Amino acid sequence: MQHGAIARMQHFSMEVSDTDKSIEFYRKVLGFKLTERHQAYEVAKIPVELTFMRLGNSHHELVLVHNPKKTYRKRPTKPEDDLDGPPSFHHFALECDTRTDWLKVVKSIKEHSVQIVRGPVVHSGYVPSGDGSWGENEAIYILDPDGHRVEIFWALAKIGSDGIHINYKGEKVPGTKTEEL
Repeated sequence: MQHGAIARMQHFSMEVSDTDKSIEFYRKVLGFKLTERHQAYEVAKIPVELTFMRLGNSHHELVLVHNPKKTYRKRPTKPEDDLDGPPSFHHFALECDTRTDWLKVVKSIKEHSVQIVRGPVVHSGYVPSGDGSWGENEAIYILDPDGHRVEIFWALAKIGSDGIHINYKGEKVPGTKTEEL
């Protein structure tokens, strides 16, 4: 059932093995700011450490969760090598407003010697430089200290009222049609 009451996705919460290392990564490489940090059981029913981070003026867009009693193991860096265990997320994405901003982040990634697992790549079957995939955006994929895959992109296609995808230039993308409007 589509009710339209949910306006947007607002934050992402993920488990990390070393909170300090993750805070440093998200601050230095991707420009997040620390809002607040809480210890396990600071609130009786919350048995994990919670760290709230933000990009703008919302309280948080990213929550780092750490269980101080858990033994963590390294996760595979390639999805095709992740053959055992419970379901997890493939990646989460951070959007830049302009290509100039995106290139600044790409530069920061390279300056901090962060592992790039894909890209830079143009997700498109429409433009000649595209990789044949979907979204009409330019992206790069990296791994954080725990091996979580993070996509940084700009120029994601919009959906027109007729269901045809529209790229950042305002052009309709031939051969596209959204399944649900």
